[in-house]
Amino acid sequence: MSYKTVRAEAVGSIIVEKSEFIAKIAPVRTSEEALNFISSVRAEHRRARHNCYAYILREGGETRFSDDGEPQGTAGPPILDVLQKNGLQDVGIVVTRYFGGILLGKGGLTRAYSSAASAAVSAAEIMDMKSARDCLLKFDYSFYDRVLRLLPDFGIKTLDAGFSENVTMKLLVEESSCEGFAEALREEFNAKISPEFSETYFADFS
Repeated sequence: MSYKTVRAEAVGSIIVEKSEFIAKIAPVRTSEEALNFISSVRAEHRRARHNCYAYILREGGETRFSDDGEPQGTAGPPILDVLQKNGLQDVGIVVTRYFGGILLGKGGLTRAYSSAASAAVSAAEIMDMKSARDCLLKFDYSFYDRVLRLLPDFGIKTLDAGFSENVTMKLLVEESSCEGFAEALREEFNAKISPEFSETYFADFS
């Protein structure tokens, strides 16, 4: 199980026929966080004619969008479509429009809001979140190089390492790789290393 989200807020903007479209993207994990984010952007751009938005929450698959006064379907749905096509969850985008005096038509608006949202996604740092477990290893120094050689085979990240009487390593392992990694350790070290796995949680593997 996996999903993508953004690490922090980011902004992208475009200008179409003298109208400026400013898109801000942010991580949001609850409806309350999403609405607070939307409110903060509206407060930042009080003079703008439109602050259109969309967000997707992983919990419950909740999605919402708003055209905020633009012709129906020309703003919120295109923004939402950008989130969906990029596989993003727990993310919201607000696109602020400062009207430049030239009407764009429905097709022009749809393209503009989609392009602005895409610019925000491009500006953001994407996190590849996967179901994972922490793994604690304790072993003799003589095993260290052989343990290191195993890690790339399972896409494992080293979170921490301590060196005292023995080597202690804290690793991040995709849940789907835990069983295979444990078996590889048993075979390589004749059961002399016993991995201790944490409960499953989502972690960034980007």
